[in-house]
Amino acid sequence: MVRVDELLGGQRQAGGVMEPPSRLELDRSPTAQIEASVLGEGLGPTDSLRVRVEGSVFTVDKALLEQNSEYFRALFRSGMRESHQDELHLQGGLKARGFLIALAISRGEQLSIRDPDEIVEAAECAAFLQVDALIQHLIDILDTDNCFLLCHTAAVFGLWHLFHSAALFIRDAFQDLQEAADFLPEEMLRYVESLSPASFIAFGTHIPSMKILQDAFRTVWTLNEEEGDWRFLTDLPTDASTSMAGVAVVDNRLYVVGGVRGISKETVDFSFCYNVLSNSWSVFDGPQQPRYNFTLLGHEGHLYAFGGEYDRRIISSSEVCDVSTRAWTLVKHAPRPVAGAASAVARRRIFVCFWKPPDTTDIYEYIPVKDEWILTTTMIRPQSYGHCMVAHGDKLYVMRNGPSDDFLRCLMDCYNITTGQWTSMPGHYVNSKGALFTAMVRGDSAFTVNRSLTLEYRIYGDKWKPHRQMTGFPKNGSLWTCLLRLPRITDMKEVNSTDESLETATDDQNEEEKTEVNP
Repeated sequence: MVRVDELLGGQRQAGGVMEPPSRLELDRSPTAQIEASVLGEGLGPTDSLRVRVEGSVFTVDKALLEQNSEYFRALFRSGMRESHQDELHLQGGLKARGFLIALAISRGEQLSIRDPDEIVEAAECAAFLQVDALIQHLIDILDTDNCFLLCHTAAVFGLWHLFHSAALFIRDAFQDLQEAADFLPEEMLRYVESLSPASFIAFGTHIPSMKILQDAFRTVWTLNEEEGDWRFLTDLPTDASTSMAGVAVVDNRLYVVGGVRGISKETVDFSFCYNVLSNSWSVFDGPQQPRYNFTLLGHEGHLYAFGGEYDRRIISSSEVCDVSTRAWTLVKHAPRPVAGAASAVARRRIFVCFWKPPDTTDIYEYIPVKDEWILTTTMIRPQSYGHCMVAHGDKLYVMRNGPSDDFLRCLMDCYNITTGQWTSMPGHYVNSKGALFTAMVRGDSAFTVNRSLTLEYRIYGDKWKPHRQMTGFPKNGSLWTCLLRLPRITDMKEVNSTDESLETATDDQNEEEKTEVNP
């Protein structure tokens, strides 16, 4: 097993978050004219520090640097002579452009960093000044074009979180990147190969069972991409309901929350958690407000439950659960009552898709630190509104019905959260048996599944192109899907014991229309 601290030379940076400075000025000498427009203007504080990097001088609020940069905080508290100077010269090879990028990111700007030299300089600055905001931004912009550069650069500068994230990205897309991966140093390649890729998980819609019955249909399955078929993973708990429940993943654990019992729609007031490492389920309390047909979303150690129904009424009540304590807390209500709303996390921001038939789709952002909702954008399409939404990079892909409530031939629109621009994607996307609504994004791929076909799309900006076809899901009914990183060591006896049942289910499949894109 390759140790990460060996790859990083034993260096693990403790990051501090750099808040947006209230004043930022550039020296106007000829040597200092580097992307000044990125920084903007602002009102200055009385206690500022002149920071010289190469030939450029930046005037920055000293208090904000102390508060938000681990490097500056340690310097100012050290009592050293430099901590009392009005001007500080940052040396050691730090580049002015890297410092400029760090300041811009700290101001909340979403920069598109594509130039390889800029990426290296930004990573160097993030390591030197220990700026968490910049490290996280570099993780956010990981893609197939820069993942190798970021992985190698992070190893050079000892940025553990960035290095691990880049390695995971490479592992998830290893099939397509394997040829390029051969050029990685041997130790890094071994580390990448030691990681588990995110696996496509699916299970059906079921009400609670009885303990005396062994319901063979209440099972969770994982896609074996090498063989192109589905393998048994675990059984659902007998008391769990996946009918009108909430399903989400947090910290690589699967959560099934709420749901209903039968046609009476009696709520299941419990939450169930599946731990992939121990292959076991645990149970804890459900939300304070009983609900079903609600939106459940996992994000940064928390579960968010938005809206839903209770006692056959649509509600706007919302709650958050800290999974470390498993305690639910009420938060600000959704902007309006909503049931079954689509949601996605893009660049660590939570977005929820509210539809108003017949032609309006509102996308709101929920900001946890402020506990507030903000209307991000509105899309109006004749007789069509959003039903499903997934994120890829800084883009939200909204699937909506075709004209006259045509859910078989869906349309798709793309919203860029950085530019604020909508793009209508060409063609129709066949949604046979709701396959499109099962989409899960991993790297530059989107996986969808129904009874007849598992289809992997490749995401190319304004188009999804079919890339690979595999066996369909071996059970009938509506499906829940997610992504989990499974342990590398599997119980082969259990896997083999399920192969026969899978083959039997597959043999019974009828020929059905295959999911495809009509250009």
